[in-house]
Parts: sequence; structure tokens; C-alpha cells
Amino acid sequence: MRLHHNGRKFDKITRHVQCTQCLGSLEGKDWFMAVAPPTQDDRPVLEDIAAFRIPGNCFIKLEVGTWHAGPYFDQEFIDFYNLELADTNVVDHFTHDFIDSHQLQFEIVIANGVGSRE
Repeated sequence: MRLHHNGRKFDKITRHVQCTQCLGSLEGKDWFMAVAPPTQDDRPVLEDIAAFRIPGNCFIKLEVGTWHAGPYFDQEFIDFYNLELADTNVVDHFTHDFIDSHQLQFEIVIANGVGSRE
């Protein structure tokens, strides 16, 4: 899938409770992802959200229920491998809106060479 640059800010985070998901970029382009562990609640724990720089030669696997926002990147576009079920984003897509719940927006920034919260 081809994604176009959309900055590094996010106010929504998503999870899939029925399947895992694997993501990786093509052509060795680095990217960022924010994640939080699965919860029994309909929202992640704010203090558990962490952002990571993903090297362009790596794939990540999101376990069932992992909250995630991204991918984010600085390039104009990146082509990604996205391995999940064909209908995941239709039947297994649960999103939490931080603006509605906490009036919060996050931005992934570089601190000491890694993604972090601000």
C-alpha cells in the first residue's frame, strides 16, 4: 500500500482484536509508529503509549489488540507491506479518539535519535 506524508501528529489510535498485523516499508525507508499494549478497556493507558523509529529494513508484528497509530514518516510517500486479513479494517477496526476523551494530540519527535512523546 502506498501512503503519503501526513506529518507526525495523531489524535486517534486503533486496535484489531481478532488478528495480528505486520507492517514494513519497501526500499529501506525509515518510519515511525506509536503503540500501546492491549487493554480490556476501550482505550489505551496514556502512560503506556510509546513511539518508535522503525528502520527501513525491518518488519514489525503488532500482536492482537495492540493499540497503534501510524505509520508516520518524513518522505513524500512510502510503499508498505501490510499483512492482515482482507476485511480487518471493516470488521475488526476499533479506534479511540484522544480529542474526544482527553483533548489531547500527540506528536512524534526525535529525542536522542529515537521517537518519543511530547
